[in-house]
Amino acid sequence: MDYLRSLIRVIVCAAAASTLALGGQSNGGFATVDHPHEYPPSPQVSVEIGNFYLHRKAYRGALSRFREAVRDDPDYAPGYLGLGEVYEKLGRKREALAAYETFLNKLPSERDAEKARGAHRAIKRLKSELGATAAAKPAPHASPSH
Repeated sequence: MDYLRSLIRVIVCAAAASTLALGGQSNGGFATVDHPHEYPPSPQVSVEIGNFYLHRKAYRGALSRFREAVRDDPDYAPGYLGLGEVYEKLGRKREALAAYETFLNKLPSERDAEKARGAHRAIKRLKSELGATAAAKPAPHASPSH
């Protein structure tokens, strides 16, 4: 039920952002030059839409929205959490690790403690996997010189 409420909220926010960008007029969801200050949507809306895409396994769309959120507000921690989750799903472990660490550095308060614990678990897991990958790679051989 919470997922359905979140989905409805994302759809309503996206529709509202499109309508606001158009000055109350609809042209299929595209912004006009008349109101450029009202588009793109806020980082919060971008993250909500990114989470919607993430849960639908539409990783490219999610990645785009999370990148948009941190581009528009580099201090908005949830954008980095979303980036970490998407990068991890895409197998981009180093980028996931960096995003999770940035998320932890940007947290504004204790209210995000549960999310922080999840990010810590992901960091530990990724470091372990990256360490195992590095250990599994054969050491480079020095080329013989004649």
